[in-house]
Amino acid sequence: MIIMRTTDHFLQLHVHAADGAKVGEGVVKIDCGGRCKGRCSKSSRTKLCLRACNSCCSRCNCVPPGTAGNHQLCPCYASITTHGGRLKCP
Repeated sequence: MIIMRTTDHFLQLHVHAADGAKVGEGVVKIDCGGRCKGRCSKSSRTKLCLRACNSCCSRCNCVPPGTAGNHQLCPCYASITTHGGRLKCP
């Protein structure tokens, strides 16, 4: 759990897998479908977003919170790129 302070409030962000952790090594597999549904809820291309997000989630067992940004909370997810060098994960 990461706790960030913003002015007079505290924000708790829960990261569900350690970076570099492999599924099956004592790490519980997260619900990629549910997490990606939330992540892609505001996307204009929902199906494309869900496909990319689910692919990244199954590889990393992590999805950053929110509908955009927060990639620093899931470095594996943020490091996956396409063949063209663009970031793959929404």
